[in-house]
Amino acid sequence: MTDPTLDRTELTALLSQQWDAIAALVADLDENGWRTSSPLPGWTVFDVVAHVIGTESWLLGEKPPAHDPNRPKTDVRTLPHVRNETAVLNEIWVDRLRPLPGARLLELFGEVTDRRRKTLESMEDAAWETPTPSPIGQVGYGRFMRVRLFDCWMHELDIADALGTAVDEGGRRGAVAFAEFAGAIPRVLAKLGKAPDGSRVTFEVTGPLARTLHIQVDGRAAYVDALDRPVTVTIRLDSGLLVRLGGGRTTADAHRDEIAISGDEELGLRLVRNLAFTI
Repeated sequence: MTDPTLDRTELTALLSQQWDAIAALVADLDENGWRTSSPLPGWTVFDVVAHVIGTESWLLGEKPPAHDPNRPKTDVRTLPHVRNETAVLNEIWVDRLRPLPGARLLELFGEVTDRRRKTLESMEDAAWETPTPSPIGQVGYGRFMRVRLFDCWMHELDIADALGTAVDEGGRRGAVAFAEFAGAIPRVLAKLGKAPDGSRVTFEVTGPLARTLHIQVDGRAAYVDALDRPVTVTIRLDSGLLVRLGGGRTTADAHRDEIAISGDEELGLRLVRNLAFTI
C-alpha cells in the first residue's frame, strides 16, 4: 500500500507552505530579533534560517559562498555542537551567510525556496521514487522530502520558541512531519532508552497532534495496533513536548510536571530522558 504521506503533489505543497510559514515568522524582525538565540546550541534565529537556505541550496547542486578573506576563518569542526560530517556542512553554510543583514538573508530564503518549488513541481514520478542519499540513509527522493518537511517544521518551532511566538503545531503539515519523526521512536526506545525485551510501552500523546502509540519490544521494538499483554509503562505528554524532546531542544527533567508516567516509573523516566535522536 502506498504511504499517503509520501504523495508527491501533497508533499510538494506542504513543503511550500512550510517555507511560507518560516518566512512569515521572520518577516518583520529587526536585526536584534534576527540575532536572538535559538534552542539549538550556537545558533540564532538568523542561523536557523541560514541553515535551511544552505540545505535547499545544496539540493539544487550549489556550494556554500566563498569565505570572506576579511573575516577570521572558523574551524567549524572544533565547535562543540558539530559532531558529524552533516553538521560540518550545515555549519559551513551558516558561517558563510552569517555576515549578511537579516533582510538580505530573507531575500535569499525567498529566492532559493522559489527555485526549489519549481524543481519539485516539475519533477516526474520516476525521479520522486529514485533512491537518494539522505540524513537517514539511502531512501527514495520522496521520503527524503518528508525528512525535509520534518526538518523545516522543527525549525519553525525553533524560531517560534526563540521569539516567544505561538504557532499552529497541528494540521496536515504537522501530521506529516510528525509521521517522519514518530517512525524513529521505537528504535530510540530500544537503543537509547534501553527498553528491555518484553516491554510494552504506550504513549498517550495529547495536544495538537494527539494520538495513542503502542510499542512492543520483542527482539526489536515496533508499533502495534494493540498490545498483546498488559502495558509495562504508559507515558502521557503533549505532542509539542514530545517532538522537542526527540529533537534535543529540551530535557524531560525540565518538564517533569508535564509528563505523566504510570506503571514502571523507572523505565518511563529512562525512556523520556533518552528520546533525543535528531542530528
